[in-house]
Amino acid sequence: MPKATYQQTLDNITTRPTTTLLTSQDLDKAMIVASGDYEASYNAHGIFEKMETNHETYGIILIVTGSAIPILFSLLRFLPLPTTATTKFNAWLVDPPAFGSRHKMPIAGLFHMPTRGQAFMILYLVAINIILSAVGLRSEQPNSFYPSGSSREIVTYLTNRVGVLSFANIALLFLYAGRNNVLLWMTNWSHGTFLLLHRWVAWIATLQAVLHSAIYLQIYVQEGTHASESKMNYWIWGVVATLCMSILLPASILPIRKSVYEFFLAWHVLLSIFTLVGCLWHILERFQRQWGYENWIYTAIAIWAFERAMRLGRVARNGVKTAQVTIIDEDYISVDIKGVCGSGHAYLYFPTLTWRVWENHPFSVASAAQAHREQPRALEHAVDIEKIGSTAGSSESDSAERRHHAPVEVGLSFVLRTKTGVTKQLRGHASLPVLVESAYGPHEDLSEYSLLICIAGGVGVTACLPYLRAHPGSSKLFWGVRSQGIVDAMAPVIAGVEKEVFVGKRMSVPEVLRKELHNNGNSIAVLVSGPSGMADEVRCAVSEIGKRIEGVKVKLLEEAFSW
Repeated sequence: MPKATYQQTLDNITTRPTTTLLTSQDLDKAMIVASGDYEASYNAHGIFEKMETNHETYGIILIVTGSAIPILFSLLRFLPLPTTATTKFNAWLVDPPAFGSRHKMPIAGLFHMPTRGQAFMILYLVAINIILSAVGLRSEQPNSFYPSGSSREIVTYLTNRVGVLSFANIALLFLYAGRNNVLLWMTNWSHGTFLLLHRWVAWIATLQAVLHSAIYLQIYVQEGTHASESKMNYWIWGVVATLCMSILLPASILPIRKSVYEFFLAWHVLLSIFTLVGCLWHILERFQRQWGYENWIYTAIAIWAFERAMRLGRVARNGVKTAQVTIIDEDYISVDIKGVCGSGHAYLYFPTLTWRVWENHPFSVASAAQAHREQPRALEHAVDIEKIGSTAGSSESDSAERRHHAPVEVGLSFVLRTKTGVTKQLRGHASLPVLVESAYGPHEDLSEYSLLICIAGGVGVTACLPYLRAHPGSSKLFWGVRSQGIVDAMAPVIAGVEKEVFVGKRMSVPEVLRKELHNNGNSIAVLVSGPSGMADEVRCAVSEIGKRIEGVKVKLLEEAFSW
């Protein structure tokens, strides 16, 4: 602690000092500072403050625009724009794949091609990071911090800049990743789009962290201080954070996510925690909260904590339930859960099925109401609460008899295709405890479109049902399946829905759309939920309709899980 304040010290000086302070000398008494030394010190402190202000300002710009752009573009749908112009804009600049004809189908098995709309957002994120890394860097010489010249000074400002931007991007990528992302509530962008942006921002943040580390490594090696610096705690924690980020990238590529998804999630979370801890202690050990760098990491932690708390809240609201499992055929099973309500899709936890109790999987809700039944069967008695009393597919007396003998209770029904992992293990159980995290995926209002076409493959039909039930205009389902079993099981649920079912054969999507457009006017919404190849075929067909047919009003929606 100083013995006296600066002002008190000045007041105690009664005579003008006669000794000039040398550069290497301690200031232990009143001395004269040479004008050159004073200027160098003044420049050093002044420009350092300005650079720090720029670093933080540009970090704020990055996270604000990364959040605001999705919101602003989503608000455009409320403007009274000409519908044909909107259709053309979406058909040319938003919906198609950026290149080629594949979006959901992976390219070379390694990555997904973004849509053009997604590509524009990715391009912005890359460009703004490059620009903000480079602008506003300037030298102020002479400089007591960097007496060797402006090159060393600028390089230091650059590495500090990319370090701060990396921290800002970490907060942004945590925001994009969550399924309780507030941007999902404020925009009409899908969770799959935000996950794609999450991965791109993760690449950017990691490259910035590696660049930050590499430049400082070179500086300290050149200055001969690496041996001592590398033993300090701040350096060690910085290495931990950079290594964890660098490992996360190759460990998160598409083939790994698809082949060992459960393990991918586990190490993804674990390495993310080490990244946050490493970044936080890197800053605290180095600066002791002097410059506020730690606030970026606190922001990321707060976003993650909120997201996890929302998950726990959704699960706690439903409590522990019992799942009834029924085998439909060799490909499909049904899972019925009483006492839970919701729509869209839900995440199911089966804590007794595996030692990885945290595992959860998203499934679309096939029905949100169930009839009482003595023996659990497939969806033969599953009833949609909105369809009770309907005469579709039966006589009025039959409906009355069903209402009398099959009172409805709240519950969720799911249809699952059993492949590997949890869905395969479920085949060996008739009932088991389940935790339900619901409900997600509010459905977009399509009432302005006179016709709704749903194109589904297999269990993808479950994602179409809420739209088919809610649409006030005409609607039709085109459903491709591998076997008849799921068709029979779902028959009561889709009773009254106009449909064409393709069992074991391929439907021609362009022909279906052209036919329906010709017969039912020029206002059409197309929803696709099915295999990746089907989704891409529908996307390209709808885009071509929007491009080539004048006066048409068409909208594409895709309901699909994103790896």
